[in-house]
Amino acid sequence: MLPISLVVITFNEAADLGRCLDSVDFANEKIVVDCGSDDDTRTVALAHGALVVEQDWLGFGPQRNFASGVAANDWILSLDADEALTPALAHELQERLPDVMATDTAVGVMYRTASFMGRPLRWYRSMVREPKARIYHRQRAHWSDVRVHETLLYKGRAVTFKAPFMHYLNPTLVHHELKSLRYAELKALDWRDRKRASWPLAWPFVFAFTFLKDYLLRLAVLDGWRGWIVAYIAAHYAVYKRIRYYELLRFVPSIEMARKKLRDHKLER
Repeated sequence: MLPISLVVITFNEAADLGRCLDSVDFANEKIVVDCGSDDDTRTVALAHGALVVEQDWLGFGPQRNFASGVAANDWILSLDADEALTPALAHELQERLPDVMATDTAVGVMYRTASFMGRPLRWYRSMVREPKARIYHRQRAHWSDVRVHETLLYKGRAVTFKAPFMHYLNPTLVHHELKSLRYAELKALDWRDRKRASWPLAWPFVFAFTFLKDYLLRLAVLDGWRGWIVAYIAAHYAVYKRIRYYELLRFVPSIEMARKKLRDHKLER
């Protein structure tokens, strides 16, 4: 066992959480920070050896920072419930982490590959061997304070691990689209806070640029029809969040109306 804490933030993650926790069998502490799940998330966490801490939702970055703060160890491994280490990566971490943790290293970068439509993608650069800083010393790194798409901010040295970890992205496209609605809402609210300009004339070009970038430059074309689908989804999301931002600027009551609808579907925390 290594003096590192696995931390996972959850909200109704019973279906995936056990796989995530079991993939990290070398951590001497596992912490699940839950924000009001009404499924079996807490039961699953306890059954798989994790300590459960209740915390009302603070936002993605602040929630992760809170989770780091309640850990017993300075070294943190942060995973989402729908992610899991591969056996190869677990073995590599057990071999290399003792030496890394003895240095002034700030973060460890791992490569994430997504499972999409039931099996891993092979080429698409946004979802295959995507570098993610997920191992860190909590005195040398912290998560950005944003509503969504948070990043790990750090100063100092980073090391990279070779083997990948898996992102079991969404069981179906229905799950994916529902999650995208929530992420788009959070991004639109962030843009509102920053008083970002809205440019409707750019939307067709945003769609075309995003699709071509992902399909050709990021090699989705090599993943066949699944690659075409992920490139289309990326382009659609890029435009939808801009349309939603345009709407909430001009129809302010839509913010609370949308929040209520998302809560009705248990998408808003």
